Amino acid sequence: MTDTSPAISRKKPNTDLFWKIVYFVGLIGVCLGFYIATEQANYIWHWNRIPRYFYYTETINVRSEIEGEVTKITKKDNDSVIIVEGVGEAEFYAIPGSNITVAQGDTIYMGDTLGTFEDSNLGLMAQGMIVTIQISIVSITFGILLGLFTGLARISSNPALKWSAITYIEIIRGSPLLVQILIWYYVIGTLVNNMLSSASMPQIPEIWFGVASLAIFAGAYVAEIVRAGIQSINKGQMEAARSLGMTKSTAMRKIILPQAFKRILPPLAGQFISLIKDSSLLGVIAIRELTKATREAVTTSLMPYELYFVCGLMYLVVTFALSMFVQYLEKRTVD
Repeated sequence: MTDTSPAISRKKPNTDLFWKIVYFVGLIGVCLGFYIATEQANYIWHWNRIPRYFYYTETINVRSEIEGEVTKITKKDNDSVIIVEGVGEAEFYAIPGSNITVAQGDTIYMGDTLGTFEDSNLGLMAQGMIVTIQISIVSITFGILLGLFTGLARISSNPALKWSAITYIEIIRGSPLLVQILIWYYVIGTLVNNMLSSASMPQIPEIWFGVASLAIFAGAYVAEIVRAGIQSINKGQMEAARSLGMTKSTAMRKIILPQAFKRILPPLAGQFISLIKDSSLLGVIAIRELTKATREAVTTSLMPYELYFVCGLMYLVVTFALSMFVQYLEKRTVD
């Protein structure tokens, strides 16, 4: 009998090369098609304006608020301090650096520039990205904890715990996230803050109601993932652990959960990636996350193509980084 395996191994690289070429040709075709479409729309690209939405430096003019005379100019650390005295009033102005435009004894009118300095700030897109990451991290953390305990309650033999878990999961998974966010902000948030206000206590910022809605939403899905992961482990594992004298909780913590964790990592990663993207809905309750910041930038710049492309790319970077991290954890757990 003739061995055909060498022939197969010789043909496989050529086949792989062909499909790689097909992939890149298709990718180039899509990009070319999009370029042609934008040319037909007569759209003028302004990619050079994008960096200022991440970091920018502006010149701040320090202006006099009164009319009078510059009576004294001193240096304090790295700041210049200008004292302006008017009729029955005096003001002092601290200007970072030494770029002042007046001298001692000058007559100053209201609105005159006393000096300038450069001020650097994060742009709208960078601020929105930071808020999105912060919200996502906190929501994922609470979602994991809530989902873990709810998933354990879901398979509990205690009817109160089991029915409570089922009720929570079905209500959350059966209603849209946007509706839940609005309920948390306009209903629960209003009631809680009114109670705090009547008790002369500080109110809770709206961002925490957004985090609560995301965490509770994610917790319901995580609970089902945890429940499925635990139930996928052979029941003999628990029986063997109990036969060795372990309590049910100890066996669950040391035997069942470590094995289930390996199996639930991929669906957990998918859920958390969805949560990061779902955080874009928080813009409806005045939280300036990445999507809302992008909308504000588009409104002021009239550059929808560039900014929305950059917004999508930023989400892609975050979700791809999370996906790579989960793949790293999978390899570590397998090893």
